Amino acid sequence: MLGQLSVPKNLCLLRLSAIGDVCHAVAMVQNIQRQWPESKITWVIGKIEASLLQGMEGVEFVIFDKRAGLQGYRDLRAKLKGRKFDVLLHMQVALRASLASLCIPAKVKIGFDNQRAKEAQWLFTNEKIAAQAEPHVLDGFMGFAEALGVEASAPIWRMPITDEEQLWANEKLNDNNKADKPIAIICPAASKAERNWHAEGYSQAAKHLNARGFKVVICGGPTTMEKLLAEAIISRSEFSTGENEILNLVGQTSLKQLLAVLKAAHLVIAPDTGPAHMAVTVGTPVVGLYAHSNPKRTGPYLYPQYVVSAYEAAIQLQYGKSVKQLPWGVRAKGKDLMMQISIAQVNQTIDRLIADNYAELL
Repeated sequence: MLGQLSVPKNLCLLRLSAIGDVCHAVAMVQNIQRQWPESKITWVIGKIEASLLQGMEGVEFVIFDKRAGLQGYRDLRAKLKGRKFDVLLHMQVALRASLASLCIPAKVKIGFDNQRAKEAQWLFTNEKIAAQAEPHVLDGFMGFAEALGVEASAPIWRMPITDEEQLWANEKLNDNNKADKPIAIICPAASKAERNWHAEGYSQAAKHLNARGFKVVICGGPTTMEKLLAEAIISRSEFSTGENEILNLVGQTSLKQLLAVLKAAHLVIAPDTGPAHMAVTVGTPVVGLYAHSNPKRTGPYLYPQYVVSAYEAAIQLQYGKSVKQLPWGVRAKGKDLMMQISIAQVNQTIDRLIADNYAELL
């Protein structure tokens, strides 16, 4: 706890992006809410991320438009004019976020510890969270709650999904699943193409899931890259018609609808991308595919046992050292690293996940 800091009446959180990180931050916010229900929480957040969390109980969202340039900062200052916060949790090290923090009036501004306060974040704060040894991003965020004096606890999410959104998802899945098979979601695309596994691998995983009795669904955003990747996966599949046909929902869901689809699913396969962390928040097991970033830092938080990783081998090859010998969070570089993940590894992990969670269904 920072000095004699009392329970704040007005608490502000600054975390603009990205989807996965925002999902981690939700766990921290709701931990605070459970222990300090009287505190009013305002969250300064990006527009896309806010669309996912719309309706989150007990939180006021103030949108910062990063694409608006200088006007975005003016707008943020205007929105918060006359407001006073007891504490600001400055949870994003990007310089853009630090400049936004100047528009947020708060007595105490808490940032990351010295090791993690990159891009001179320490210049914009007057308190720091405690240093942590090799934390997952979510645990790093929980450090902000602990800095306030909130007791650390295991993450519990209550994501804001309306009945209408869940009904839409259930109907979309059921209309294409007359045999009432369990649902397997493939979210194949990350924001950076180098994080994606190959279409052949995903198609073979889909084939394996189909053989195990699952209805396979592909989800993703509306970008051309995501649509082409989905089409390539489907075109390589050997069960593209009838009841076994892959359901392609790429570009057809809002973020909230995608969250509802993930909640209705039984398992998810994804690289290091937002939907993997969205699935965690609604309790759907994830097979995470990793090569560039350390899955112990950015992997699906509740399901590390189902990660398929080429990261450690890539780091050893590139740096000549083990992960333990390098700074925490160092990334591996290269466009072809995900090719080191084998189809057999992924299918074996799928089988393990099924055995652990759904043996009675199949």
